[in-house]
Amino acid sequence: MLSFVIVVILVFGVNTLLWTTAGGLRVIAAWVARLRSTPERDEARREATPGRDRVAILIAAHNEEFVIGHTLEALEGVGDDIAVFLVSDGSSDATADIARSHGATVLELNPNRGKAGAIVEAVKHFEIADRFEVLLLLDADTRLSKDYFDTGLGEFADPGIVAVAGRASTLFNPRSPTRIGRILVAYRERVYIAMQYLFKFGQASKHANVVPIVPGFASMYRTRILADIDIAAPGLKIEDYNMTFELHAKKLGRISFHPHVAIALTQDPDTFADYAKQVERWNTGFWQTVVRHRFRFRLFWFVLTLFIVELVMASVVLISLVPSIVLSLYASAVVALGWDPTGTAAEITTLLPPLALVLGVVLPDYLLTLMAAVVARRPVYLLYGLCFPILRVIDAVLCAMALAVALTGRTSGTWTSPSRRAIRSEPGGAEVTVTEGSVPKEAVPAVS
Repeated sequence: MLSFVIVVILVFGVNTLLWTTAGGLRVIAAWVARLRSTPERDEARREATPGRDRVAILIAAHNEEFVIGHTLEALEGVGDDIAVFLVSDGSSDATADIARSHGATVLELNPNRGKAGAIVEAVKHFEIADRFEVLLLLDADTRLSKDYFDTGLGEFADPGIVAVAGRASTLFNPRSPTRIGRILVAYRERVYIAMQYLFKFGQASKHANVVPIVPGFASMYRTRILADIDIAAPGLKIEDYNMTFELHAKKLGRISFHPHVAIALTQDPDTFADYAKQVERWNTGFWQTVVRHRFRFRLFWFVLTLFIVELVMASVVLISLVPSIVLSLYASAVVALGWDPTGTAAEITTLLPPLALVLGVVLPDYLLTLMAAVVARRPVYLLYGLCFPILRVIDAVLCAMALAVALTGRTSGTWTSPSRRAIRSEPGGAEVTVTEGSVPKEAVPAVS
């Protein structure tokens, strides 16, 4: 029983309890605020909200001809009163031409500078900080919800808010053509739901303000703070963790996040190779940013330290789970066969009971799956969730590998995107999902 409890605590974490409680208190506070709301206050909030004409959308893209047309088409459904800019970072395909055909203002860079370097150059070239009040950084494969700006821009009515973290959700259409791909995509959606509902919502409380990442896939910044952020810090694999840490380090203001605000859908990898590459990239970027900024005597860094301690401990438990179960089963067999004259095997089975080890991981993990199935309204997750503990072990291994990379050297921010999915119309009107690389180059239209 003790082993079961210890494993559950290490896998589920104190952070979950802490920030879920903070999120619950935030819900109560919001309910009280609604009761006290008046027409005058609502009008004042509307007047303080930036208009759409004060927003610039910036997409940094590298060889994204396969999806960029669909992304820009989706933006047309959000509204035509927002300026759209695209920086083609060393692309060798039709990314820039497709973007121009959809009305985006395009900057082409050569050679490939990496996403962070491309963003810096585009902000400077298009004079975004001088011309606009809000900058939305958008990935080439991201679709904004119809009410993204209706819900998100209102957060800037609070003058203390300098960034609105987009709520990540998985883009299910185009659907992955393989069962393994659908399991990987479902697992990423579960990770998004768990982290954003159980952690991030509480971390964004007004008196906490300890959100660790404003994701670069679809988040907004006040342009007046861009000059104070070292966006393209050298040696980092990704930019969004570093930009967020810069906000905290320089006390530039608060980060807003709500799971029902500024929702955007992103295309997650649906092959194991792309999945491993993406997770390794995210993890390496996180560890590199931690190493770069180091500890400071502020609430954010105390909270971050607690998270890191739990992350490392949980990773150790998950990585050692399989060999521990094998050892425990072997010891149980030795005891059952009467081959344990010294009692060592019996002590091992007492210390590491195999059922407790498995249940200590599987039960709390499946509770997360149940929550995700309810939030996403996808009962199939209850079936896919049987595979998720294996993916958590893989995540733990990738996390440990990324930590080793971050501690031993610097990496380049240049990028190669994972394979993308798109919907193609077949003769006769049927629509099929195609994967980048599965169709010849000439079959990818320069203008969609």
